[in-house]
Amino acid sequence: VQLVQSGGGSVQAGGSLRLSCRVSGYMSSRYCMGWFRQDPAKGREGVAIIDADGTASYVDSVKGRFTISKDSAENILYLQMNSLKPEDTAMYYCAAEEGAAIATMTEYAYDYWGQGTQVTVSS
Repeated sequence: VQLVQSGGGSVQAGGSLRLSCRVSGYMSSRYCMGWFRQDPAKGREGVAIIDADGTASYVDSVKGRFTISKDSAENILYLQMNSLKPEDTAMYYCAAEEGAAIATMTEYAYDYWGQGTQVTVSS
């Protein structure tokens, strides 16, 4: 299984970016996915997760600004990020947990990870 990310980049505060994560290879039909970010000062944190049935959850700091979604037919996970703030600057990673119905913000639960993509928000 491979997770290949695209998107990201640099944007001014208030701007928008969309991240994509394409899943290739065989994976169980039931799986959860999530987006995590890592800042050298803060460590890795869960940002948005999506259950096998499509139910989404978010960390409080991004609620109302970020939207996680998945295209099950194409096996692509998205993260739409609006109203970006400088504190959103980080390396973003997608992840997949195979065989799970309920997603978790705990990074250790995930089996597969994307390569990471940098998001930089300037003030």
